[in-house]
Amino acid sequence: MTDIVGGAPRVLNIVVGVTGGIAAYKAVGVIRSLVLLGHDVHVVATEAALRFVGRPTLEAISRNEVSTGLYEGVAEVRHVAVGQAADLIVVAPATANTIAKLSAGLADDLLGTTILASSAPLVLAPAMHTEMWLNPATVANIATLRSRGVHIVGPGTGQLTGSDAGVGRMVEPEELVAAALATVAPAAERLDLAGRHVLVTAGGTREPIDPVRYIGNRSSGRQGVAIAQAAAARGAFVELIGANLEVPPPAGVAVTLVGSAEELADAVAAAAPRADLVVMAAAVADYRPERAAEAKIKKEIQGDRLRVDLVKNQDILAGLTAARGPGQVIVGFAAETEPDDAALLALGRAKVRRKGADYLVLNRVGWETGFSVPDNRVVVVDLAGDIVMEATGSKLSVANRILDLLA
Repeated sequence: MTDIVGGAPRVLNIVVGVTGGIAAYKAVGVIRSLVLLGHDVHVVATEAALRFVGRPTLEAISRNEVSTGLYEGVAEVRHVAVGQAADLIVVAPATANTIAKLSAGLADDLLGTTILASSAPLVLAPAMHTEMWLNPATVANIATLRSRGVHIVGPGTGQLTGSDAGVGRMVEPEELVAAALATVAPAAERLDLAGRHVLVTAGGTREPIDPVRYIGNRSSGRQGVAIAQAAAARGAFVELIGANLEVPPPAGVAVTLVGSAEELADAVAAAAPRADLVVMAAAVADYRPERAAEAKIKKEIQGDRLRVDLVKNQDILAGLTAARGPGQVIVGFAAETEPDDAALLALGRAKVRRKGADYLVLNRVGWETGFSVPDNRVVVVDLAGDIVMEATGSKLSVANRILDLLA
């Protein structure tokens, strides 16, 4: 993605910070991709980074000299000038140490001063062992950086250094490049949904047992709300049907609030016929109590056991695909707890065929992942079962990756 100004490609001045982690080898792919897209790339490497990737490699790929020290180019005040001239700064990999220093505003090396001296968008690609990523200090540092507008891309989940695997793997270069350039894309370039009517469902349904209690799920609605927000920013007219949202709906969208699966089904049935694109991100209860009690059930009367008979809710997604209008695109979501990647993918492929959706967004959830967290990792399969996209990062960045595919 290259910015377009007056019909001609706009060359961006991009600083790529490389820090001292084994994932530094991926920075070579990031730099190369940016150069091949026509951008002017300047590498600022830490001394530790050069222990993993040599200066000659970085200079050959970037086609510019590599800067490392605070006392290089003192006469031109290089420790400030590099940041001031940047249109975009990407740090890949961003180690736990680097993240901590940036959170604290430290500037004891050239990369730190470059970032502090710049008003350009800052994109970090974390890479570290799982324990380091989940450490409360790193969690707090990431939250601080996000609150300042720093873009965090990843990390992904997979094989790490040595024999261990888990969250902490740096995202692949192509994903990072796309996410980084999206932060500086002109508004006109991102209005690819202008004139489109998009319907999004979000949140989790609650099925009443009595006026006080319900059967529900842990969906916060964050991912669906992010999709609605991203679609509106890209020019679409957006209708959001929210089921018990734990986050506020975005500005500029039409909002309908519902509670149960039956209410959601009714709202979707009313809105779907006018939509070009339907994204069913809500977590819909498969079952509901056959009948809800009119008054609060008392344990003193009920005793030690309470029996609640459940009946199956209608399949909203399958109903949508069966009644779709000409040219309408329908996207389903599937949250699964299956720990094995191949088995998870098999579940997704079976579900997209069963539902008849054009695409299915598949993600793994669990006690600590998926629900009520700011990040997500998804795999998108089409009706044929082919993987057409994978994305890891903040739920807004994942939302934009999904819309890139659909738009």
